[in-house]
Amino acid sequence: MFEKLRQGLKGIVNRINSAGLTEKDLDPILWDLQLQLIGNDVSVEVAEKVCSELKERLLGEDVPRFGDKSKLIHDSLKASLESVMNGSGSMDLLKLVSEAKTRGEPFVVMFVGINGTGKTTTIAKMSRLLMDEGFTVVLASADTYRAGAIEQLEEHGRRLGVRVIRHRYGSDAAAVGFDAVEHAKAQGVDVVLIDTAGRMQTNRNLMDELQKIKRVVQPDLTIMILDSLIGNDATEQAMTFNEQVGFDAAVLTKVDADAKGGSSLSVSYLTGKPIIYVGVGQEYKDLQPFDVEWFAERLLENT
Repeated sequence: MFEKLRQGLKGIVNRINSAGLTEKDLDPILWDLQLQLIGNDVSVEVAEKVCSELKERLLGEDVPRFGDKSKLIHDSLKASLESVMNGSGSMDLLKLVSEAKTRGEPFVVMFVGINGTGKTTTIAKMSRLLMDEGFTVVLASADTYRAGAIEQLEEHGRRLGVRVIRHRYGSDAAAVGFDAVEHAKAQGVDVVLIDTAGRMQTNRNLMDELQKIKRVVQPDLTIMILDSLIGNDATEQAMTFNEQVGFDAAVLTKVDADAKGGSSLSVSYLTGKPIIYVGVGQEYKDLQPFDVEWFAERLLENT
């Protein structure tokens, strides 16, 4: 996980440790750090922000030129990475669901993202997570276009023991979501998870459809599913969906296979939306809360 970026950061830390902490000493190393970040799928804007934060923290620190500065550098870089990711705040999904249950209302979550990101599998993982916390769940198959989409969600529902609300292919996706919410209200189900179509983000019809679902269903939360392996494309997808449809939080999938890790830094900063979970494997249990401190520590392991 993040091996390429981790090795790059380790080299930068070692170089700073061997140099002084004057502007003249730091500038060429921080320029190389910026290139390292960009080469690992961090956006230019975010790479510049990390470097400026780190420079501000290190410049003029009173340490011996040839003494060991590794802890200072490690802590400063960690704080710079955390600062970039913390700007979007945080969100406690389980707390939000619990509050809705206290009010006697189903908590409705709409998932968006293009095909191939692991959206449907993530919905299944989140179902398991919610059920393990004692909540009841119903799924809505509102991807009524992609061949096999309904059957895929139904298979997850069968394995998990969760009801799936579906219509026929080609039907109105918003109607599927509406029916799922009405079912949850009638049956006292705690959470509605709505799967949606994911044609390419440039497809105007898709964006119109997603906007309609949001108008009709009025979800409590809209979650964007992003594939961490596609790097900067994930950030571009997030920004496009946020502009045209709007989302409240993101889930990054396939993080366990991501050698670069840069999209994890960029998405939150550029969209202002928190990453709340990451997918770290194929099993239903392989969805873990995204923690900024945990992420920064993974990037700086052994530095």
